[in-house]
Amino acid sequence: MVDPAAPHASAAGLTAPGPVAAQLAALIDEGWAIYERFDADVRQKRFHPFVAADYDQVLRALLAVRAPGQRFVEWGSATGVITIMASLLGFEAYGIELDPALGRIARELAARFHSSAKFVDGSFIPSGYRWRPSSGDGRSGTIGDGPSAYPMIGHALDDFDVVYGYPWGGEEPMMLDLMRAYGRRGGLLLLQGDGGVRVYRDGRQIN
Repeated sequence: MVDPAAPHASAAGLTAPGPVAAQLAALIDEGWAIYERFDADVRQKRFHPFVAADYDQVLRALLAVRAPGQRFVEWGSATGVITIMASLLGFEAYGIELDPALGRIARELAARFHSSAKFVDGSFIPSGYRWRPSSGDGRSGTIGDGPSAYPMIGHALDDFDVVYGYPWGGEEPMMLDLMRAYGRRGGLLLLQGDGGVRVYRDGRQIN
């Protein structure tokens, strides 16, 4: 379990500008407070796939890959913390979330932080994609079904420079395949895992 009281990456000598660093630290604090309430109100009573990422690890990863004019999308944006983080760092940032209740929380949080992040209720799976692993087991784990969000966003998956996801066990191969099939050539896929945030380009880990 991540310790929400630990020092934030944004306050640990990283290169985010001063005022933005303060916003990021406040956002991470608020993100943990929201998750703790959600965990008590929802996850302790029934299964829900939302588990908070290690926000500081994600911040470090975004700082390492950001460049002017980049477009970012989060697969399963939940309460919106990471998508808002990306917007504060200068990305044109979008979050896709299947659970409309979490989408509402994300939009409210973005408004509080004066963020330009945009959130869409729907699936991050493009229409027509089918997961066909060599094992023959095409189950998608906790990834639910719903209308593809890309038409609502107005951008296809290959319009994004940076994609972030937090897969449950067994979902990472599907996300890598999805990025291979529909993502931008040379685009980056950031996947949160137990060992940190892994960064992939064209299917190969580069960090």
